[in-house]
Amino acid sequence: MPDEHRATALGQIGRLLGSLSLRQAATVYAEEWIGSLLRPVPSLLGCGLRFLFYRLLFSELEGFGYISRRVEFVHCYGMRLGRNHHINLGCHFDARGGLTIGENVLFGPNVVVVSSQHQWDADPNLPIIQQGHRAAAVSIGDDCWIGANAVITPGVAVGTGTIVGAGSVVTSSTEPYSIVAGSPARVIGQRER
Repeated sequence: MPDEHRATALGQIGRLLGSLSLRQAATVYAEEWIGSLLRPVPSLLGCGLRFLFYRLLFSELEGFGYISRRVEFVHCYGMRLGRNHHINLGCHFDARGGLTIGENVLFGPNVVVVSSQHQWDADPNLPIIQQGHRAAAVSIGDDCWIGANAVITPGVAVGTGTIVGAGSVVTSSTEPYSIVAGSPARVIGQRER
């Protein structure tokens, strides 16, 4: 690898900070440091503390909901979350490209929702790590259930009332009240309205 493409610690920090506003950088570091202290706190006390903390960091947090232990939010300045959500253990949300979640949404354990991914085709002469990110907003409508270990990729709109089967990888938008499963996820049924 040519010397000009070797990653340095200062180069990596510079690329990250250069892509964020001051408020965004403060939010990222607050979530990393304070969030790491609040993530393991059990019971309603932990849920209440996490709610109060994320109310400060999210773009919008409409009302109370359940955020379980070990849930991680990255770039949560881009997060909009409706009321009465239930987010289970070990979920990961990256809101760098914008992430909107409606009301009454359930997330099973270890769900991953990302609104950005590494860019890999901007310059073939650069290593992927130096090509930055490609952001695309994700939205999840009201009354959805995202099953355990599902992955939702950038640019996807999960329609109102959708059920995403456990272990699915959602790479394209879904119609309202559909049931999707698989990798990549495809329609396997419809919910009655």
